[in-house]
Amino acid sequence: MALPLHRQTLAQRVAASIAEQISEGALRQGDKLPSLREYTRLHGHSKNTVITAYEYLAAEGLIEARHGKGFFVCAPPENSDDTGPEPPPYARALDTIWMMRQQFVREPGHSHLGEGFPPVEWLMDMRLDKFSRQVVRSGVATLFRYGDRLGNINLRQQLVRKLAGYGISTTIAQIATTFGANHGMDLVIRRFVKPGDAVLVESPGYYPLFGKLQLQGARMLPVTRQVDGPDTEQLARLLAREKPRLFFMQSAGHNPTGTDLSTAKAERILALARRHNLIVVENDAMADFKLSSCTKLAALDQLKRTLYIGSFSKPVSAALRVGFIAGEEGLISELADVKMLLHTSGAEYSERLVNIILREGHYLRHLARLQKRLREATERGLSVLDELGAEVFHRPDQSLYVWARFPGIDDANELTRRCLDKGVMLAPGSIFSVDRKKIVPWTRLNVAYLDDPAFRASVLGVSCR
Repeated sequence: MALPLHRQTLAQRVAASIAEQISEGALRQGDKLPSLREYTRLHGHSKNTVITAYEYLAAEGLIEARHGKGFFVCAPPENSDDTGPEPPPYARALDTIWMMRQQFVREPGHSHLGEGFPPVEWLMDMRLDKFSRQVVRSGVATLFRYGDRLGNINLRQQLVRKLAGYGISTTIAQIATTFGANHGMDLVIRRFVKPGDAVLVESPGYYPLFGKLQLQGARMLPVTRQVDGPDTEQLARLLAREKPRLFFMQSAGHNPTGTDLSTAKAERILALARRHNLIVVENDAMADFKLSSCTKLAALDQLKRTLYIGSFSKPVSAALRVGFIAGEEGLISELADVKMLLHTSGAEYSERLVNIILREGHYLRHLARLQKRLREATERGLSVLDELGAEVFHRPDQSLYVWARFPGIDDANELTRRCLDKGVMLAPGSIFSVDRKKIVPWTRLNVAYLDDPAFRASVLGVSCR
């Protein structure tokens, strides 16, 4: 069975179009196809795309290359019926599931430009073994019981102080711990979203969120992410027409574009939220990779119409699975009840460990080193992209991600496939788009790995074809 349209690359769609013409008799056996140059000029595709499409057709035995003469039709394909019922929610989320699987695979000799995490060596100074011993000494008996549904009280007290550093005033009753930022979003979706409900998301945006919403049967309304934040004119139109309850967005170090929210955009979003009874879910998982002065909706709003989500997965360790969600007290209590129904309680051991890390002041020194490394990697990565002739959507001073496109590449899926053959894993732009049928030339790149020679060679090899 052929791939669904939304999972096909541009080259695959070109090949499918030509195959359909052969099947329907518009192109007959022995007919000559347009040359690569002619097809490129007629349809506006890159030469790479047309070459790949012809290679697909040749591999299927539909066309053949004749030396010095061009490409000719061989025979029509067998008829097939790919029609079927609407795929279930799990099937609709498969693109996201595939990409997440790739993120969690670490193979020797492979370059992971598409990875969402910083290098392990950036985090090793945390010495988790040292802090683990302190957790056991702090009261081992209670580690054999479930924790509080809101989370470890000492950690929540530390989080009150952490959020105060961002200008967000809270109490421990306004914070519930989670198993990371993704879990926080999942709790909100479980509480608010029913199948068929409209939900606002950024596009390009955080693809695991798209998978969660697809699994829930939600109807996603994309709001274009611009250099200074979401397109507020588009947001206003969607709010007036669709009346959604939720808007999921990111403020600092946006994944995938590396952009930050401006204060002007933040104030406009909050004004719209008040007017349309909207809850804005602010995913700020990248907060510790940015300066604390970055604009945050929750700081301007003081959690009246915002839910603020944070995580220690990227700056400390993904293995700990500790994050949090802050908001209005009654709403946080409801989300804690949902968490209790799903998971009974939080990860008490991990939460105690994070509490010790925050309490001892070592964390601030760690963040200073982490951000220094990130600034250096960002500067170095942007230089590499300049050398490769890439167009960069935004040039941040420090961001784990940059959003770039390369000369001669119309479809980032094509670039991803060719780089994967060379052991280089990318995160193509289409997975960050709500509309998977959309051809996206952009790619998310992790600045920590941009100076990898395998990446340079792969991109140069593809763009020069």
